[in-house]
Amino acid sequence: NSMVPLWQRKKSEVSKEEYDAFYRQRFGEQAPPQSVITASVEGAVTYKALLFIPSRMPNLYFTEDFKPGLQLYSSGVMIMDHCADLLPEYFNFVRGVVDSPDLSLNISRELLQHDRQLKVIAANLEKKIKAELLRMLKDEREAYEAIYRSYGRQLKLCALNNYGVDREKVQELLLFYSSREQKLVTLDEYVDRMPEGQKYIYYAAGESVSAVDHLPQTELVKEHDYEMLYFTDSTDAFLPELFGQYRDKPFRSVTDGDLELPDAPKVDETDSQQETLAFIKEALGDQVAQVKASTRLKTHPVCLSSGQGLTFEMEKYFSVVQPDLNMKAQRILEVNVEHPAFLALETARVTEPEKAKKYAQILYNQAALIAGLPLEDPSAYTDLLCSLW
Repeated sequence: NSMVPLWQRKKSEVSKEEYDAFYRQRFGEQAPPQSVITASVEGAVTYKALLFIPSRMPNLYFTEDFKPGLQLYSSGVMIMDHCADLLPEYFNFVRGVVDSPDLSLNISRELLQHDRQLKVIAANLEKKIKAELLRMLKDEREAYEAIYRSYGRQLKLCALNNYGVDREKVQELLLFYSSREQKLVTLDEYVDRMPEGQKYIYYAAGESVSAVDHLPQTELVKEHDYEMLYFTDSTDAFLPELFGQYRDKPFRSVTDGDLELPDAPKVDETDSQQETLAFIKEALGDQVAQVKASTRLKTHPVCLSSGQGLTFEMEKYFSVVQPDLNMKAQRILEVNVEHPAFLALETARVTEPEKAKKYAQILYNQAALIAGLPLEDPSAYTDLLCSLW
């Protein structure tokens, strides 16, 4: 009977073309859905559901005009066009229909929010959606990654929301770029590959994969052949703070002071090097909290680390969303005391101290540029360079 609603029919009796046509017509989409989920439950709560995971992000998604929720029916009669209570916020991109004869046609929107039967349906649908996404992650990786490119940020935002109260519900679904695999991987895949003795999940944050891959701080971790996760989304920097750890493995940024790598190099500073580091700190003044010899740099002369608390990526985030707060991460200048640039500064400190001060300022500005931080006075920096010609 062609008049029977599609969600009332068995999945085996409906073709993919029929599902695609229904999805396009009902929800005004051009592209077919990425996946179709059906549910038919009888018992304490009876309902049928037909859900679609969109293959592309709706135009209004991430705007105030986007209306999440499923169409809610009672025995084929629509009660509500967008019932947001049927979906958790992290799955609000799912479209579909739910039909239950147990719901009253006269129920008000306010009573519906507190309806026990609706909460049971919502909990079951959440499990169905997550199970389907995990199945796609395992069996249809390209299709899942296509979904993640559209809705991965939503999953991350909800993992961070309310101080990470829902993180365990979505953390298995998150993907990050891997330095070793050179593709997106899950946290489980990373931990499963960790060699015996590795204590931390190492990560590096930046604006893009290319930018992160060229960070001086990654050199030592690469030399030890440890895999790193690249955090390139503006919200990624907050994940380690709220997650704390995953499968008993703490997160550790490659910009942290001690990476606890096996056979990590140690720097025994000479008196002259100590004097030069102190000279750099004095020349830079309040621009840096500390100047120290680096144990992580191999070919680069300098880098900045942020110490404990606020990271540089957090600082960049807050500078955009809440600039009035003027939140600044601590700046620790790490110097490669074996690099020719430091050796030149060390010599100039004795023979031409004013020029050495200029060298110190140039090294700091270079470290800030590498970290993706804005220069306080770009014009002064270019004049400084030109003064050395």
